[in-house]
Amino acid sequence: MSTSSSDPRDTDPDAAELSLPEQIPGSGRLDRLVEEARDYARDAAAEATQRAYSADWTHYDRWCRLKGMVSLPPQPEVIGLYLTDCAASHSVATLERRLAGIGFACRQRGHVLNRQDRHITSVLAGIRRRHARPPVQKAALSAEDILAMAATLPSDLRGLRGRALLLLGFAGGLRRSELVGLDMARDDSPDSRGWIEIEAPGALLVLQGKTGWRDVEVGRGSSPRSCPIAALERWLEFAKIDFGPVFRRVSRDGNRLQEGRISDRLVARLIKQSVLEAGLRPELPDAERAALYSGHSLRAGLASHAEVDEAHVQKQLGHASAEMTRRYQRRKDRFRVNLTKAAGL
Repeated sequence: MSTSSSDPRDTDPDAAELSLPEQIPGSGRLDRLVEEARDYARDAAAEATQRAYSADWTHYDRWCRLKGMVSLPPQPEVIGLYLTDCAASHSVATLERRLAGIGFACRQRGHVLNRQDRHITSVLAGIRRRHARPPVQKAALSAEDILAMAATLPSDLRGLRGRALLLLGFAGGLRRSELVGLDMARDDSPDSRGWIEIEAPGALLVLQGKTGWRDVEVGRGSSPRSCPIAALERWLEFAKIDFGPVFRRVSRDGNRLQEGRISDRLVARLIKQSVLEAGLRPELPDAERAALYSGHSLRAGLASHAEVDEAHVQKQLGHASAEMTRRYQRRKDRFRVNLTKAAGL
């Protein structure tokens, strides 16, 4: 059996882009439509998801080549063997995402993967039964944590941006992609994922998230030190931003604004670094402390510490169900309802 496919699209993801059928002659207008269709196709999944799927496909394709098999067309029997080989060294969640990434890559290359084939479903069901563990959740940040983290940041542009990111991300329960995708106004830039409208009571964020568009209201805080809108206004004032992306890159010395929207990975690095500098969870080694927190810690923090009706938190986070919101709640009032006594014991 050959070690690789002869079709260059099978090994080069960039060559798997949309194109005209061979029998249709190209033209300037059609070529522009093809390029526009490619842009839409690239936006079919979030950037972070596409990076993960690309890594998943690369891992599977390399495994196939090392085993003397081909990755395309997809063969459920081969994928079942791949999952078996990875079961001991990868979590069930990782394997499930790998399978999703393989299916996505197959579709992009014009192939269909039958994920319901017994060679896949039976193996994955057995792996779940034997190896599944409760998900490892990132720790939730409290308001006190956020303020302690913000206090470690410098007073330059980089520090002003960091404070605005932490406070606004926490108060809005925002995803990293939603934070960095904000613009000053609607239609400011082609890669926008939302915009802000600052008013006297607070700010309205119009966001494009995983479940579509939604409005998020972020009110002003009880003091200038803790107010996310005040932090946002200070950043915008000193950075002199009135058009385009809200959160932009800053020079290494922290004094000059640069062109370009920041990446969502910068938010993750900001959280991990400020957690260490603020001394949160000092009983843990630095590596464990950094691993305990991520961008999700902002959303989990709001869900866990906001003392309001659960429906308000669900709306703020943009969850379709209350059950999903509860997954983000780290601090729970356990045993508040005692069914043992309620049953008469």
